[in-house]
Amino acid sequence: MPKVGVIMGSKNDWEYMKDAINVLKEFGIEYELKVVSAHRTPDLMAEYAKTAKSKGIDVIIAGAGGAAHLPGMTASMTTLPVIGVPIPSRNLNGLDSLLSIVQMPFGIPVATVAIGGSKNAALLAIRILSLKYRDLEIKLEKYMEEMKNDVLSTKLED
Repeated sequence: MPKVGVIMGSKNDWEYMKDAINVLKEFGIEYELKVVSAHRTPDLMAEYAKTAKSKGIDVIIAGAGGAAHLPGMTASMTTLPVIGVPIPSRNLNGLDSLLSIVQMPFGIPVATVAIGGSKNAALLAIRILSLKYRDLEIKLEKYMEEMKNDVLSTKLED
């Protein structure tokens, strides 16, 4: 049963969202992956948001570009935590996406990562899941220790 729902506004977002999937796979986390557009398939988006919890999903990662309404609209229809990933856009390099996702009104929180930052979105989802699943907390601690050791073992040449 999937613990994380990963949705994106179009198949073009896959280039940026695949990093989240790779991290979830690395941690052995089951996920569900869908293209759900807030503008082109609003009924599907609403159904997804309203039924995700009943399917066992604990966290939703939503990637969107341009107007980037998918994360906020999804969050408005579920009590699950939603993590927004701003997708780089042609015109403003993703700044429009970032501002659209991060400027949510009171009562509709969306955790937001950096433009194109789906890897961090997955790691944030894992941190949220680790509150419920001790095995993920242990894997996350090991992952963080490995990152620390990578930095400490870095040798620079003079």
